[in-house]
Amino acid sequence: MKISVKAEYALQAIFDLATQPAGEAIRIADIAKRQKIPQKFLELILSNLKQGGFVESRRGADGGYMLAKPASQLIVGDVILHVDGPSDRRTGTAGFEDMWKRVDDSIHCILGSTNFQQLADQWQAKQNQYIANWEI
Repeated sequence: MKISVKAEYALQAIFDLATQPAGEAIRIADIAKRQKIPQKFLELILSNLKQGGFVESRRGADGGYMLAKPASQLIVGDVILHVDGPSDRRTGTAGFEDMWKRVDDSIHCILGSTNFQQLADQWQAKQNQYIANWEI
């Protein structure tokens, strides 16, 4: 499976929103800075994600983007499929077809069963491991 840079940035943007307080609109510039995504490219990606029902936008001084659904309902594989479309593997690689199909099936299984809440929780747990404890 090949994932485009656009899809990787889309995943990063949704992940960023999943780690922010629920219902709070986040400015594009803030997402771009934290995730190191070119802002103009991120604007296009977020517009596409909005059309796909993954994010919502709010206008005004307190405007920005937020998740359209709870992070637990947003599936990584769905985002990739929306941004990149279905993946195609070359056929006819003699002797390897069954193996590559199993590889693809495994990848699709993982991507199709992973939601952004799981990713945010795992990331937060890792961050908490490295907090210095100065108690004596």
